[in-house]
Amino acid sequence: MADWNPEKYLLFKKQRTQPAIDLANRVRGCTPKKIVDIGCGPGNSTAVLREVFPEAEIRGIDSSASMIERARAKHGDVDFSLCSAEELDGTYDLLFSNACLQWIPNHGMLIPHLMEKLTDGGALAVQMPMNREEPLYQIIRTVAAESKWDFQKVCFETNDTLAPEEYFDILSGCSGSFEQWETVYYHALPSHEHLIDWVRETRLRPYLAVLDDGQKQLFEGEILARVKAAYRPTASGEVILKFRRFFFVACR
Repeated sequence: MADWNPEKYLLFKKQRTQPAIDLANRVRGCTPKKIVDIGCGPGNSTAVLREVFPEAEIRGIDSSASMIERARAKHGDVDFSLCSAEELDGTYDLLFSNACLQWIPNHGMLIPHLMEKLTDGGALAVQMPMNREEPLYQIIRTVAAESKWDFQKVCFETNDTLAPEEYFDILSGCSGSFEQWETVYYHALPSHEHLIDWVRETRLRPYLAVLDDGQKQLFEGEILARVKAAYRPTASGEVILKFRRFFFVACR
């Protein structure tokens, strides 16, 4: 699988960072000494943690070498390392994860595993996209399922979540207390083409990685044509992308 492209990911830095800000504000009252940002990406979420918890020892981990390289270059006051959530060792007062865990399978085992990495009274704070029913993502699934692309022979990364009720059951069994909530963000994007830009380095990434340049243009072109039919521009000419995100904070 092709590595992540930090520059493309950060085309929408403000929109992608806002959920991290909202999640960090939810645990602002904590006083963690040791924090890990799981799936830190290019360091935008880690910078949020540094601002909210200036006295804490913060570590950022990610499984993408290019993301870690970018994070180290931009945020020299944080320890960044190439590491997966499953490989994390040690214990911490706050485990923070913004838009990462959906890429990791088997949440029924993963979440209890992460809870075991917390100190007594520590917290696991998580945000995951839960936006499968948005037209943009339905269109991607429909186009990708067409036989001419032959994607059924390709092994893709996990990119999915459970239902909120399933997370309730998991957290009930492995935490002392927890809270869950959702937020739907309304992102005003300049054009339909920007909707494709939004997903190119996330949802489209596994598909594009196995296509040649000509096929990539055709694949994106088919998605764009259907996106134009599904999203009517606003009076200002912008296009609204509604993005549902699921949050939880669980304490040990």
